[in-house]
Amino acid sequence: EVQLVESGGGLVQPGGSLRLSCAASGFTFSSYWMYWVRQAPGKGLEWVSAINGGGDTTYYADSVKGRFTISRDNAKNTVYLQMNSLKPEDTAVYYCVRVNYWGQGTQVTVSS
Repeated sequence: EVQLVESGGGLVQPGGSLRLSCAASGFTFSSYWMYWVRQAPGKGLEWVSAINGGGDTTYYADSVKGRFTISRDNAKNTVYLQMNSLKPEDTAVYYCVRVNYWGQGTQVTVSS
């Protein structure tokens, strides 16, 4: 059974940092692209970032480029999203995604 479990969300002040983690199980982790997708209150889904199975190819939405970094540890079956210089508009539920599978999401709130 494929499982994706996010952690690391919380409340942070503007300009602060958070690191999200997504622990994966039930599949050959290193064989899959992994994605982070977010949904702000009252808005639709927004793709944030992607990383290939080997971890050497990454992509970012323009809205987070230069502030967020996606990475993965295939030995730990975990993908990360390091978020720096956070803005109020980054407030959202962040989901870890593999093709056809979504985690339960973790809330990130950026507010003073």
